[in-house]
Amino acid sequence: MTDLVDAHHHVWDLSVRDQEWITGEELAPLRRTFILADLAPEARAAGVTATVLVQTVTVPEETPEFLALAHDSDLVAGVVGWTDLTRPDVADTLAALRELPGGQHLVGIRHQVQGEPDPEWLLRPDVRRGLAAVAGAGLAYDLVVLPHQLPACAKAAADLPELTFVLDHLGKPPIAARALEPWASALRTLAARPNTVGKLSGLVTEADHKAWTVDGLRPYAETALDAFGPGRLMFGSDWPVSTLAASYGEVLDVARQLTRSLNTAELAEVFGGTARRVYRC
Repeated sequence: MTDLVDAHHHVWDLSVRDQEWITGEELAPLRRTFILADLAPEARAAGVTATVLVQTVTVPEETPEFLALAHDSDLVAGVVGWTDLTRPDVADTLAALRELPGGQHLVGIRHQVQGEPDPEWLLRPDVRRGLAAVAGAGLAYDLVVLPHQLPACAKAAADLPELTFVLDHLGKPPIAARALEPWASALRTLAARPNTVGKLSGLVTEADHKAWTVDGLRPYAETALDAFGPGRLMFGSDWPVSTLAASYGEVLDVARQLTRSLNTAELAEVFGGTARRVYRC
């Protein structure tokens, strides 16, 4: 496998800004700074050739910082940033980001929809206008949602066929509860839209952090593989969040075990081709 893309990871520097979502005892190991210099040796050792850096907080300053990191990095090929989709000048903002150092690495936009109390936030007229601007800029849109928000994702994908929607962490299935429904049915409805893609990422942290097994994750991965197909699935480590449950190498090994039924061409899609094509990086 010559091209191995990690399509989903994060970095943050607590000396620059707080990460307010890191609360409670369970997330305490994440309450420190994680930078590219921490990731690079592990990624290189795993054979990763390129990565996609994904937003963490909803502040406008983060995306330019990430673009600058990508500009100076030989590892980060793409950045999924954040901008306020509800503003009427979204298109201008995206154009301005493209003009910044590293602006050519902007490949997508994401919002913390999982934190929105309205399960149909994506369907609001102002948000829909913003999503249309993302499509117009030739960018993808990453969905970080909870299972009950998947129906709205499917509606948004149907309303905006020109926009590629990328489902992070397979929509956070209830792995710890060992439940498939209603998540699986909602995932299949979303995947029926040809402009949707899934990320094989974040599964170990949706399971019991200390007692997960590959076999416990397998039904969720197999559901996604059946729904999307390998040509619309991409691997992502979700580092450093994933370190709550597994090392970087373990996460990659798990993904390989979960996809061992695929042939060489299909594996090349999941572990590189899909990300390169969707993110154009």
